[in-house]
Amino acid sequence: MEPLLFLAHRLPFPPNKGDKIRSFHLLKHVARSHALHVGAFVDDAADLPEVPTLAGMCAQLHTERIVPRTRKMRSLRALATGEALSVAYYRSAAMQRWVDDTIADHGITRAVVFCSTMAQYLDPHPQVRRIVDLVDVDSAKWSDYAPRHRWPMSWLYRREARTLLACEQQAVSAADRSLLVTPAEVALFESLSPALRGRVTALPNGVDVDFFNPAHAGTSPYAKDERAVVFTGAMDYLPNIDAACWFAREVMPRVRAGMPSARFFVVGMNPAPAVRELEGLGYVTVTGRVDDVRPWLAHADCAVAPLRVARGIQNKVLEAMAMARPVVVWASLAASLDAEPGRDFELAGDVASYAAAVLATFDAERGRALGRAARARIEQTYRWDRALVALDDWLAEPLTARALQPGLPTDGLPDACHAHG
Repeated sequence: MEPLLFLAHRLPFPPNKGDKIRSFHLLKHVARSHALHVGAFVDDAADLPEVPTLAGMCAQLHTERIVPRTRKMRSLRALATGEALSVAYYRSAAMQRWVDDTIADHGITRAVVFCSTMAQYLDPHPQVRRIVDLVDVDSAKWSDYAPRHRWPMSWLYRREARTLLACEQQAVSAADRSLLVTPAEVALFESLSPALRGRVTALPNGVDVDFFNPAHAGTSPYAKDERAVVFTGAMDYLPNIDAACWFAREVMPRVRAGMPSARFFVVGMNPAPAVRELEGLGYVTVTGRVDDVRPWLAHADCAVAPLRVARGIQNKVLEAMAMARPVVVWASLAASLDAEPGRDFELAGDVASYAAAVLATFDAERGRALGRAARARIEQTYRWDRALVALDDWLAEPLTARALQPGLPTDGLPDACHAHG
């Protein structure tokens, strides 16, 4: 099989959080037709036992352990160079040597790059044709964070938004194909990068509909007298922290006023201190990492996704829908879903409407109807095998002709994109 370089900023296994779910399914799909040479960072010690499993899917796997606290301190050096802190965070001389040697030793002509921060490793290799999956417009996330924080963090987030956008533009300019998760994200990127209009394609997320299936509900983790409201995800991620804290403190009191037996369950790895503190409210359970999220979804009365600061399709929403659960989604995320509000999920955009929507799902008939419609929508629209078919065509395009014409010249971008330190 043709060799293919696959670079990811985080080990694509196990697929237990948003970006790893997408990167794993991309990797799994292209591994069927290519000999994969995979380079990835490991930022969670709990993933280390999983490395051999991933290695079994690859011709070659190169991993590097990184300690987030140390990397964050190192990335601050970028303040002096003018580049994005995110790019400096994922810079490694050892990873660059491995990429250089792998391209030379195995005659690599094509690559899939997951996340803009990994595109830097192909800068010395312009001859390598590449698909770059940005997933979301990460730079816009930092813009969204800024007004929610005081100086100096507000200044730092605005700086990161500006410098990371420049590097996203550089990655797209150098790629044969660039991907974002939704048409809305594509439109956002193009509004920020008009010179690159037409260079990015939407490739939606999917769900493993066999794994996330109501038939695999397992045993309920909830008490019989509880009305369980569940929120899932990595709980050290800023949008999830904000969502959990806002919902617990602002929405749940109103929910409990209408349904005193309601309890909020925050299910996910690495809960931040602010999330742990929610248990002091008396009606919140924070589980930390769980072996299997499916029972927590399948037996909940309602799943919520109150992500006020987030982009793209949320896997937590798709997984809950796949488990035939009623889901209440924050209004700004609805544009990312190819589904009908009021039929496939409930929509809410403030405290009052969110509490009302959650209470409505406690009606058994309403909850079942939403759950059935949600599962049907997932089976129709969000299967990974259908979402990833386009990858096969793109990777089969002849090397003699680029899929798209070159876009923004690299000498037209800010110096931040080219600083390597």
